[in-house]
Amino acid sequence: MLPEGTIRAEHVWKRFRADPLPLQLRAQLGQLKRFLRGQRRGWRWVLDDVGLSVEPGEAVGLVGINGSGKSTLLKILTRVMYPYAGRVEVAGRIGALIEVRAGIHPELSGRENIHLYGTLLGLSRRQVADRFDQIVDFAQIETAIDRQVKFYSSGMQMRLGFAVAAFLEPAVLLVDEVLAVGDATFQQRCIDRMRDVLNQGTTLVYVSHDLATVEGVCQRAVWLHNGVLRGDGPVREVLTSYRQALEEVAEMSPTSGPVTLVKAGVEGESGQLPRTQEPASVSIVLQKNTPRSGRVCIGMSEGPAAPIFLLEHHMDVGAGEVEVRCDIDRLPLPRGRFFLWLGVFERGGELLRWHPAAHFDVMGPDLDAGPPGIIRLSPVHVAATWRVDAL
Repeated sequence: MLPEGTIRAEHVWKRFRADPLPLQLRAQLGQLKRFLRGQRRGWRWVLDDVGLSVEPGEAVGLVGINGSGKSTLLKILTRVMYPYAGRVEVAGRIGALIEVRAGIHPELSGRENIHLYGTLLGLSRRQVADRFDQIVDFAQIETAIDRQVKFYSSGMQMRLGFAVAAFLEPAVLLVDEVLAVGDATFQQRCIDRMRDVLNQGTTLVYVSHDLATVEGVCQRAVWLHNGVLRGDGPVREVLTSYRQALEEVAEMSPTSGPVTLVKAGVEGESGQLPRTQEPASVSIVLQKNTPRSGRVCIGMSEGPAAPIFLLEHHMDVGAGEVEVRCDIDRLPLPRGRFFLWLGVFERGGELLRWHPAAHFDVMGPDLDAGPPGIIRLSPVHVAATWRVDAL
């Protein structure tokens, strides 16, 4: 018998029937032709021989592009649906938030839903009552607790769903990308709560496109692509591979407009690869059709996301090619692959669209691991001098 909080999924396959054809005569004739040729409509495989093993108390981030099979795998783990083939075992109570209304009945009030959810998890009424005030306070629905859930806003439904899933002490907590519905403050409270349940020994499987959050909460990552397991290991290693796979899609080089990018790059001293906390230079060549005055902005990020930091410089040059160089005394980035972002702006408009223009690698140490359940506290290295004086 598996210890409580363990997840085992072996050789999991899942398929769905292909989308139905429209009823137009042309589509039906095309279907008849394919049938006569022996080309019958088949199935669409969404999980292809996927295996996953999670130990009690482990935090696993599940990443991948839309349509890669992440939500389907979570629904199989919660037994909302079953695999076509394979074996799945989850030991202990499961708390799941896969959709905004997952586990919430719209015709019942918030109070009734909390007691119903607890009963489905196998808790007694006394156990649910002991946690009731915490759930209501976290969901911030004190004034609406006796109102039918169908009259809640989507944000209220999501807060209630997450609160009952996280506060009724499940052995396994499954969270999909639904946290994007909430505001920034509530998202941070959800992250803090997930860390709390991890400290209590709960197993977490977290699906999100916010890779910084995945890296901050999870120790391990699993990467799915088109239903196939592409990576499984330490969170930073898997996310680095995933980001590199997105590079071709992420890099965009606008060629039209008042200012055109000719080339861009980042290098360290003597033309070597840049290193952490050592000098680095950003070199950009721009083409201008007419004399322009504007601000050149650069930034650096991990993958196709908002830059970690920004730098800008105002310039006023004539037409033709111009090289812009920015020297950084100490590069604050850890080891890994990063993107250089670029944009040129003038008052009231943009001369070159803000976009990831190039990628580059940095040599150096990894960031130090933080406390259990918090692998990464910050995306940058900052040089500092410490002093402690007795008062």
